[in-house]
Amino acid sequence: MTPIDSIVARLNALHPKRIDLSLDRVQRLLAALGHPEKKLPPVIHVAGTNGKGSTIAFMRAILEAAGQRVHVYTSPHLVHFNERFRLDGKLVADDELAATLEECERVNAGASITVFEIATAVGMLLFSRHAADVLLMEVGLGGRLDATNVIGKPLATIVTPISIDHTDFLGGTLEKIAAEKAGIFKAGVQALVAAQNREVLAVLERRAARLKAPMKIAGEDWTATEERGRLVYQDDNGLLDLPAPKLYGRHQFENAGLAIAALRALPQFRIMPTAFEAGLIKAHWPARLHRLSHGRLAELVPAGSELWLDGGHNPDGGRAIAAALADLEERVSRPLVLIVGMLASKDCAGFLQNFTGLARRLVAVPVPGADKGLSAETVADAARAIGLQATSRDNLDEALDAVRKLDLAPPPRVLITGSLYLAGVALRENGTLPR
Repeated sequence: MTPIDSIVARLNALHPKRIDLSLDRVQRLLAALGHPEKKLPPVIHVAGTNGKGSTIAFMRAILEAAGQRVHVYTSPHLVHFNERFRLDGKLVADDELAATLEECERVNAGASITVFEIATAVGMLLFSRHAADVLLMEVGLGGRLDATNVIGKPLATIVTPISIDHTDFLGGTLEKIAAEKAGIFKAGVQALVAAQNREVLAVLERRAARLKAPMKIAGEDWTATEERGRLVYQDDNGLLDLPAPKLYGRHQFENAGLAIAALRALPQFRIMPTAFEAGLIKAHWPARLHRLSHGRLAELVPAGSELWLDGGHNPDGGRAIAAALADLEERVSRPLVLIVGMLASKDCAGFLQNFTGLARRLVAVPVPGADKGLSAETVADAARAIGLQATSRDNLDEALDAVRKLDLAPPPRVLITGSLYLAGVALRENGTLPR
C-alpha cells in the first residue's frame, strides 16, 4: 500500500457511505480551507451519464494543441488516485498529492465526509495553487448535489448523453435523472447539450429557460458526422473537415463534436483548425475501447488475437460498445469473446443484451475488491438467460486461459468489459498505467 493509499483508507472511515449526495460537508471543508473554489481558473463543468471523460479528453487535447494550460478533474481513477488530478497537462506528483490530502484531512478534523467530497476539496486546493487557462471538471454523480457543484459561475456547462444509471441516487426515470444533471446549469452561463431523447431534452430546456442560460443542442446548433472516415463538423461559424477521432467508436464522433461545439461557443478560445485536428488525433482516454497491444495480459490471448478493454457498464454504454465492435467486425471479421465483470447496482441483463448475436462466447469474472460486485456465476446466468453461451472463472488469468482453450479460428477479438473497476484491474495486471 502506497502512502496515498494509506491516507485514502483513513479517509474512507470518515463516512459510513461511499456515496451520500450533499453539498453541506464539502462547503464546510472548503470554507475552513479558505474557499479555494473561489480562486480557480475558469471552469468548464461536465455532467452526463456516458461520454463525460471522452468529451473532456477531446477538449483537453484540443486546448493543449492550441497552447492553453489545462487542469483536469475526473473520477473515478483506474489504477492510481493521482489520475483524478491533472495539473497543466501532467498528473499530480505523489508528494504534492499526499501533502494536500493530509492538509485536508487535518483541517477536516475527523468530521463526517465522503472520500469523493474530500477529494474534490483536494482538487480545489491543487487547482487554485497552480496557474492555468482553464479547468475541465467532471461531475462525480448526478450534478445538483454533486460535490463539484460548488462552482458559482463556470465558463460553460456541458451535459453529455443521459440514460438510466445510478437510479438509487438519482431517481428511477429519465426525467428525474435529467433534473439532477441539469442542476449544474447556472444563470446566464452557456450550456451545451449532446443529443438526448425528447423527455430528457424537455427537462434540460426548462431548467435552462428558468435560469436564462443560453443553450446549444447537438443536431440543432451543430452537427458532427462521420463521412468517408473523417469527422465533418458544422455550426453557424462554418464547417470543419477533420480527421477521425483517435478514440475508437462511432459514439466518439458525437463526443468530439460536443467538445468542438463547446470550445467554438466560447470567445475566450480562438482555436485554429490545426488545433482541432491535432486534438482529435492526440486525445487519450484509457479503458474506453482501448486496445491492449502489449503487456502481460496481451500475451495471454491466443496468437494473432486482439485484446480490447472498455469500462462501459450500463445499457447505453453497452449499446455504443456493441456498435463499435460491429463496425470492427465489418472491417476484419473475428469471433468475439467477452470477459465480463459487473457490480450489483448495474443492469447486467440490459448491458449484456446489446451483445446477443454479436458475441460468440462470454466468460464471467468477479470484480476484484468490489464490495457490491456480482458473482461470476450470477453474470454467467444472466448471459445464458438472454441466449449467450457463458461460463465463469475466478480471475482474468483464468478467463484468458478459457479463451485460449476455445481454439477459435480465426483468432478471436477479446473484450474485457462491464465495470470501470474491472478495467482498472486489467490495466494494472497488464502493466499499462494511465499517463
